[in-house]
Amino acid sequence: MADGEGAVAVAMCTPAFVARVVRSRWFVVFASMVVMAASGSTYIFALYSKELRSTLGYNQQTLNTLSFFKDLGTNVGVVSGLVQQVAPTWAVLLIGAGMNLAGYLMIYLSLTARTATPPVWLMCVYICVGANALTFSNTGALVACVKNYPESRGMVIGLLKGFVGLSGAIYTQLYLAIYGDDAKSLVLLIAWLPAAVYIFFVHTIRVMPYRRRGDGDELDCKPFFRFLYISIALASYLLVMIVVQKQVHFSHAAYVVGATALLLILFLPLGIVVREEHKAASQLEQSLQQPAAIAIEEPTGSEKADAKDSSPSWCPAASCGGCISNMFRPPALGEDYSIMQALVSVEMLVLFVVSVFGIGGTLTAIDNMAQIGQSLGYPAKSINTFVSLISIWNYAGRVGAGYLSEMLLSRYRFPRPLALTAVLLVSCVGHLLIAFGVPQSLYASSVIIGFCFGAQWPLLFAIISEVFGLKYYSTLFNFGSAASPIGAYVLNVRIAGHMYDAEATRQHGGVAVVGDKICKGVQCFKHSFIIITAVTFAGALVSLLLVWRTRNFYKGDIYAKFKVAPTAAAEQAHRS
Repeated sequence: MADGEGAVAVAMCTPAFVARVVRSRWFVVFASMVVMAASGSTYIFALYSKELRSTLGYNQQTLNTLSFFKDLGTNVGVVSGLVQQVAPTWAVLLIGAGMNLAGYLMIYLSLTARTATPPVWLMCVYICVGANALTFSNTGALVACVKNYPESRGMVIGLLKGFVGLSGAIYTQLYLAIYGDDAKSLVLLIAWLPAAVYIFFVHTIRVMPYRRRGDGDELDCKPFFRFLYISIALASYLLVMIVVQKQVHFSHAAYVVGATALLLILFLPLGIVVREEHKAASQLEQSLQQPAAIAIEEPTGSEKADAKDSSPSWCPAASCGGCISNMFRPPALGEDYSIMQALVSVEMLVLFVVSVFGIGGTLTAIDNMAQIGQSLGYPAKSINTFVSLISIWNYAGRVGAGYLSEMLLSRYRFPRPLALTAVLLVSCVGHLLIAFGVPQSLYASSVIIGFCFGAQWPLLFAIISEVFGLKYYSTLFNFGSAASPIGAYVLNVRIAGHMYDAEATRQHGGVAVVGDKICKGVQCFKHSFIIITAVTFAGALVSLLLVWRTRNFYKGDIYAKFKVAPTAAAEQAHRS
């Protein structure tokens, strides 16, 4: 037994096996998780927004304008989607690395007075460019994994988006370990670290050919649950660190030790990848000892159509007239829509409205959490805790919505659009707690809003992939998320920011508020969050239209196209 185990260990250390692991489908998932963990810097805006206010002399409306352009860059990924359609994934990741480094580095140089103080419009450009890098990493990693595992897309999306949700808490720990409690250096960290991670994994994340399984073959989801358990361990560790750091003074050496443990947990999924590849190699060796006849499967009608289709991706017909005539004649739900067919559909319109109302409202709460805490009299340490709690529960919402919706769908045919409606209704509770300033309720509201904000993303992206197909998914899911900045601008800048500054000006005797002058009391955000609650509830009502229109689609087997037809599977087994 010992000799056998030693032989296995030696075989796993060979260059050939290492190369197999790095080129494997499961390594794509691992690399994508690390890339996503480095891609959530936009969610910790609240940690350095106070530095922008005090150093550059911004008022709240200007700060919220910067926040809007951050959200605009984060969510408008149409360009990255179109690049993914025509270029390899490595090109998408490299573009994202360059944009991230350029945008945030310029903000850091402005904060540290290494360049002349830029006008507000130029700062908006910097943060928009830096934040837009997230769409390139999202598109490259998420689309590759969804296409590699189409029958587990809910789990894939929830897992990857969950690591984005944890990213804020991860960055907080890393910057405390590397730079200490220095908000300006935090901006430097989010400039170089994501770019370095994207470049490191640039050649390992890619779309691989999908092998259809027989109708009787069982889908192996165990590795995804093992990834989930490790991510839960990482989230739990971060939560414990947040609580302990609030109660105990940490030295710089203690922060270094904590960050080292965090990185070890983050890279634990690599062990699962090695295990799965060793198992696959063993199965391959056994099958070679008992070779089976090769069964040739004819391509399906949709595959033949894809092979013959030389039309532009914008429409199924080459001529403009053909594009317009086919635009309003979409295929059945679940088939591959063209981009224009999807964009003019009622289903996409409903998702657009839900994104504007639902995600726009939760984004407003997250981006203003520091100012909300200040206005309600919470100490600075508690405000940092709120930001980290949002990050943890953002993660919980993403993985929870992804995994639970997949399980409910596969077992009970529970439609994902109905889950989205439920999430919108729950988020209204968090908004109301802020609106009425219930004592000590900001902890609860940060949990609710973080969870609901996170849960909306995997549900939105999974619905788009299921309803409109995967052929143009890289572009369509970016169109789906592009609507949220509209809601963020109206609700955050025009409503929350404007009402905050108006109340602050009234409190300071009619003098315009800039820099460190802040608003105090429940009235600072009361009326704006009552409006946000009403808008979010309206979004929940609109989402019921999508539930109704897709009810029959979700009653069937939406993943049937990824299985070999029963007759073909039987014939293949007979030939074997």
